[in-house]
Amino acid sequence: MLQTARTKRDTHTKVQDLGLNASRRAAIYWTLALTAVLLLSMFFGVFIGASNTSIYDTWSVLSHHIFGTHLADADTLDAIIWDIRTPRVMLAAAVGAGLALAGAIMQVLVRNMLADPYILGVNSGASCGAAAALLFGVGAGFGDYALQTSAFIGAMAASGLIFFIARAAGKISSTRLLMSGVAIGYMLSAATSFLIFSSDSAEGSRSVMFWLLGSLGLAAWNGPMAIIFIITGLALSALMLLGPHLDALNSGDETALTLGVSPERLRILLLVITCLLVGSMVAMAGSIGFIGLVIPHLARRFVGGKHRLMLPITALMGAILLIWADIAARTLLAPQEIPIGIITALIGAPFLLILVRRMHSL
Repeated sequence: MLQTARTKRDTHTKVQDLGLNASRRAAIYWTLALTAVLLLSMFFGVFIGASNTSIYDTWSVLSHHIFGTHLADADTLDAIIWDIRTPRVMLAAAVGAGLALAGAIMQVLVRNMLADPYILGVNSGASCGAAAALLFGVGAGFGDYALQTSAFIGAMAASGLIFFIARAAGKISSTRLLMSGVAIGYMLSAATSFLIFSSDSAEGSRSVMFWLLGSLGLAAWNGPMAIIFIITGLALSALMLLGPHLDALNSGDETALTLGVSPERLRILLLVITCLLVGSMVAMAGSIGFIGLVIPHLARRFVGGKHRLMLPITALMGAILLIWADIAARTLLAPQEIPIGIITALIGAPFLLILVRRMHSL
């Protein structure tokens, strides 16, 4: 009897090891493949646009700046390819990766696979701060970065309020965090609408509405774009280190405690990372939804639920999706630009309906 139980346990362990090794191999393959797709997507993002440029021209400008090769007609090409399109594509990659990572964190935080970054209300706080800057000149002392700074301060204020309410009973739980975020989100959305309604600037109101739907028009080499890359890189590194803890928390508080993980401390840390990610992304690109909902699900289907394996896949897929969404936003109605949030919603809404249908059938 004892020998039989030991044999079954050993067999179960071997099956688990084989499954994990298969997931690791799949993660390596997908990482390499998606990295290649990301590089190609970035090149096509720079190549495709309202103004006609050839593949040769695009490669000439990029190789001139990256590798120092000679470029005959630098002025015209640089203005279109290097100064306008390239920073926009770079920003799209960083924002897409950051929002996808934030979505993966959110789904662990509230233990709900239908959660996305904006469910905590951080997006609403950033939008409220941006509206105040655009309509009433709040944060004018920050100069050229008044919009981004005001949006980021709004996001941090919203996250602080959510944290205060969620911890009012002395302990942060998934349900309390979720309900607090939803309530604060609705309140700040109403405040943003009030700011728009109370403004007497029609042009300012249109700017706010366009920005609220998402735009990468602020991308520039001399802007705060480097901060977005730093925050995204640091967040991915921290989450990779926390991978086993995320797996434990995703299994439930009791399981996490059994494995030596403090659910409350981990939720606080994850909340801080989420707020930094969403606050900085929204401050730079406005409200772009559904990436944090769609991408983590796709990553799990490819490599499984182990966070150390799926997080790099999540970041790469988020970057690729937003690059192509931006290409569509710039070209479908050229020379008019479609807010990029509309494109991501058109992609994400059908995915959400499919997901809900599959969950209902289980």
